[in-house]
Amino acid sequence: MTGIGGVSTAEALRRRRSCRDYLDEPIPADTLATVLAASLRAPAAGNAFATELIVLQGEDRDDYWDVTLPAGARRDGFRWPGLLRAPLLVIPVVRPETYLERYAEADKAHAGLGNSVADWDVPYWFVDGGAAIMAVLIAAAAHGLGSLLFGQFGHAAAVAQRFAIPADRQALGTIALGLAAPARTGGTGGSVSQSALRGRPALDSVVHHGRWHSDA
Repeated sequence: MTGIGGVSTAEALRRRRSCRDYLDEPIPADTLATVLAASLRAPAAGNAFATELIVLQGEDRDDYWDVTLPAGARRDGFRWPGLLRAPLLVIPVVRPETYLERYAEADKAHAGLGNSVADWDVPYWFVDGGAAIMAVLIAAAAHGLGSLLFGQFGHAAAVAQRFAIPADRQALGTIALGLAAPARTGGTGGSVSQSALRGRPALDSVVHHGRWHSDA
């Protein structure tokens, strides 16, 4: 069965890899629109849709790296210089208060989740935001693009200030998008990270049928 981008969903999942080496070539506008629109196909509790995307290209992309990886010794020694060539960066942000507002509405008020974020045992703004991110990553792979989700960590406040992200939004990281440079090792573009060398677990080690099973 053909899925998005003319390939099956299984093939798009197989293609998805963390790419750290890009060609400095623009992404066609129609392809970009399709990839970003995939975020709206992710599940959202109460159809709240509180995930938004900040798209950085050109000077804005350069400003992002100036904030998070300023010119100097640290940038000169950066292990993945090809990542800086990614033509586009996307910052996914979520607004928890949108969920409170939605669950204060008449059809959801019975859940008792419209008063405080502390009432949510599972913060679904992060769950739904992660699902939206994965939809973008799969769509990117289906359209022949490389992608990488990475954290902002100690730079989150500086990034928020530089790009005027409202205080009630929280960034979930940053996504790099673009055409992958020809892979040199490992098929991921550029050198392989130590995390990638860990591989994936066997399916039967993470799936529990009926009840929890452990070899421990």
